[in-house]
Amino acid sequence: MSEIKIFIISDAVGETAHNVAQAAAAQFTEYEIHYQRFPFVRTESLLKTVLAQALKENAAIFHTFVDRKLSQRINLFCKENDLPCYDVMTAALDTLSQVTHVQPSNNPGIVHALNTNYFDRINAIEFAVTYDDGKNPAGFLEADVVLLGVSRTSKTPLSLYLANRNLKVANLPLVPKAQIPDEIWQVDPNKIFGLTNDPEKLNNIRRQRMVQYGLNPDTIYSNTDKIKAELEYADKIFKKIGCLVINVANKSIEETATLITESLGNVDTH
Repeated sequence: MSEIKIFIISDAVGETAHNVAQAAAAQFTEYEIHYQRFPFVRTESLLKTVLAQALKENAAIFHTFVDRKLSQRINLFCKENDLPCYDVMTAALDTLSQVTHVQPSNNPGIVHALNTNYFDRINAIEFAVTYDDGKNPAGFLEADVVLLGVSRTSKTPLSLYLANRNLKVANLPLVPKAQIPDEIWQVDPNKIFGLTNDPEKLNNIRRQRMVQYGLNPDTIYSNTDKIKAELEYADKIFKKIGCLVINVANKSIEETATLITESLGNVDTH
């Protein structure tokens, strides 16, 4: 599969540019997209370093800057070096200036003001980290969402993604013969989501993981028969709980998160 590198550069956190890039990239399923985010780039010297790296790696650039000087610097650099570039913010600012006849305040990160919603999100992220991988079973009773699944079914990244949507998420890895915490059986099944995957894809993911650690990819961890046994065990747990099961094999984190939030519907999460 061909790869595309996308640099997200911003004088704030860069979430807007990242979301735009992901929305566009979703239409190019035949490519493997690699994102690298560079937030809080507010000096020309730092920007110069990032742009040099982008040129070296032939990366496409999506950027959001309220500082016109820096956004113009990026656009000119990309034009001179024939780098693909998308300026997410300038056209939007110009449009609103034409409507209001007022110049923008040029205050980076103002959308992330320290309001109640911001602190709720931070609390949700801290919750996800605290109760990751079943570290403390008490978290299952406090969580808005509980994720269950065997190793490498995207529990942790999904937990953090949902946390950015202000949902408190706890997750538990399912391991055959390991005892399921009593707290799981006390949680509303509508708040529990079972994550599964295709054995072949899970085998490939686990092999790649071992290679990243510099280890032999052919271990019991990546053995196909063992993976199938783990998935069968997990499926029995899901059925016993009566929770929604999501196969993440061909789904992005965003797609899985959407299924979960839509499924929550009228469930009381607070």
